[in-house]
Amino acid sequence: MVQIRLATEEDKEVIAGFQIKMARETEDMELNSETVHLGVKSVFLDPAKGKYIVAVDNQIIIASLMLTSEWSDWRDKWFLWIQSVYVIPERRGQGVFRKMYTFVQQMIQSDEQIAGLRLYVDSANKPAIATYKAIGMDGDHYKLFEWYK
Repeated sequence: MVQIRLATEEDKEVIAGFQIKMARETEDMELNSETVHLGVKSVFLDPAKGKYIVAVDNQIIIASLMLTSEWSDWRDKWFLWIQSVYVIPERRGQGVFRKMYTFVQQMIQSDEQIAGLRLYVDSANKPAIATYKAIGMDGDHYKLFEWYK
């Protein structure tokens, strides 16, 4: 049975591995392994950077996501951003992400300081877009623009 929980620092190697696989799968990008491992470790060392949620089945991590926060002056509340979502291929389409999403929703439901959840997805990642729509998320309101150094 799949259980959802907050990640601990002991999970950092698995999470970093997931991030490397995700970049390869979704954007055909090879990330620097050392940088990713340091970046994941940094989240555990500084909780202001975010937190990870993991899905575990038979003591094996099968999925992870990261939550970060953004202040909204329009609402005088926080938005949580879902980032770095990865579900191992053999468990996709089985409701694992939906369970993680429900866990996050329940976690913030009674928190008056949080206005809602947001995420971004690569516009070519059609399976992920379909998943997010299926759980009731709306991707029609904003368009993301970015600049890289």
